[in-house]
Amino acid sequence: MMQNSLFETCLSDHAVNILSKDGSAHYYPNIFNEESSTLFMSQLQESLTWGPEQLMMFGKLVTTRRKVAWVGDPKCSYTYSGIKKIPQNWTSELLFIKAQLEEISQSEFNSCLLNLYHDGNDGMGWHSDDEKELDPLSPIASLSLGAQRKFAFRHKKDKETISLFLGNGSALVMHPPTQEYWQHALLKSKTASDIRINLTFRKINIRDE
Repeated sequence: MMQNSLFETCLSDHAVNILSKDGSAHYYPNIFNEESSTLFMSQLQESLTWGPEQLMMFGKLVTTRRKVAWVGDPKCSYTYSGIKKIPQNWTSELLFIKAQLEEISQSEFNSCLLNLYHDGNDGMGWHSDDEKELDPLSPIASLSLGAQRKFAFRHKKDKETISLFLGNGSALVMHPPTQEYWQHALLKSKTASDIRINLTFRKINIRDE
């Protein structure tokens, strides 16, 4: 069981919406303090099975340097770039984090995609979280742990770009219809030398097979 005294949260009522139109993305700078975030990073690296991401690009299977883990309720399988992911079981620390993100987003999640970026040479290209399994009416809540990194949005029609730095222990909640109108990316950096772990909590639509 998690000890609440060790994991202080700061659920600010003053989250900032960084998008100008067509959706909203609320940034919460201090969901967890530095001590809690450091402990979470250690626990997540030890308790989950991590592996490189495999993507189909231009008909070829590409293996990334970045590592991933997929966690969720039973039947929360997820297909990304033609690769089907089977969820690992929830850990106690992930359930604790999930409860905090559900509180600030006023939503419920049944899955979590975790990405481990070794340093600034690891990044994520432009994309939208709009896979067919995802509930389009649910927000996506993201928690950043570790190194501060630059995150950017790009509008699909007029190419407007908005960026911010995601700090250690911060959260970003993307509300519908953000994925319909915006792409986002984690930009590579020559100055980032430390590990960053990002957790994105999602709601998968489960269909009976």
